[in-house]
Amino acid sequence: MRGLLSMPATIAAGLIATSLATPASAQLFLSAVDVNAATFEAPRPEEPSTVVLKAQILLDRARFSSGVIDAVPSENFTRALAAFQRWNRLAEGPLDEPTWNRLVETSREPALIDYVISAEDVKGPFVADIPSDLEKMSALKRLGYRNARELLAEKFHMDEALLALLNPAQSFEKAGAHITVANVERKSNGQRVTRITVSKAARSLMAFDANGGMIAFYPASVGSDDTPSPPAGVHKVRNAAANPVYYYKPSLQLGGMGASRSLKVARGPNNPVGAMWIGLDRPSYGIHGTPEPEKVGLAFSNGCVRLTNWDAVELAHMVRKGTEVVFLD
Repeated sequence: MRGLLSMPATIAAGLIATSLATPASAQLFLSAVDVNAATFEAPRPEEPSTVVLKAQILLDRARFSSGVIDAVPSENFTRALAAFQRWNRLAEGPLDEPTWNRLVETSREPALIDYVISAEDVKGPFVADIPSDLEKMSALKRLGYRNARELLAEKFHMDEALLALLNPAQSFEKAGAHITVANVERKSNGQRVTRITVSKAARSLMAFDANGGMIAFYPASVGSDDTPSPPAGVHKVRNAAANPVYYYKPSLQLGGMGASRSLKVARGPNNPVGAMWIGLDRPSYGIHGTPEPEKVGLAFSNGCVRLTNWDAVELAHMVRKGTEVVFLD
């Protein structure tokens, strides 16, 4: 996860300006008390706000994921919001007061909470330098997190820049330190997914139960014209593998990411398929995680369906062998 460095320059600049322009504005934006007590105010395009941050966390907890939580009204936020509005029979469009009120009704728990960094969070082993070249990547023994900050950001579904801004002067390397994080615990009620739909046009994946009720909405990167996903139609889940090894073959033809020989890339959340692989009955195709969650839903994949690591892991625990996967377009 690249955090601030991977954000569009205008958004990154806006996030810094909102947080650091003056001591008063910094305290307002970085205050958990203010975010938790936020009331409705129409967000401005591409501008970070406490309202968007709270809405993203509430959507995430309700399983209408907007991907990386970054306090910015991005395309993924707009899609997740629209899905929430449709499912709750609200007028679709920008965040408005009726939608805000319904979101607030979904959970009374605070949006931001205090978290104590554990010894497990900081013990590693971390891999500070991960090459983008597949051949060089295959020489590593593990594709772990680069540092504790990346681990903690992913643990709480957050952009690294936002995590840092909420916790100024925090190194994230000390067990026992208190930090402010997004409260993204999703309550499980044992629901089972019997059907998944994947839409290239909407850049999203939806999961349904046996009665047609929507269990989850996730942003997704789907194949491009050059590296297409399976054609429209029904496929089935074949298997699921946590923390998978990635096997590359030249026949996969992954463009700039490709290599001239077969390769085996070690396990880890920064592996090309991330922390989870859900294999389909079409060879070499699956639903999987990613080392770059900030790009999910905003870029094409190499043919598979790419989710954030946390969404892929959650989905894997709700599917079974034979679960239908319908590609809509």
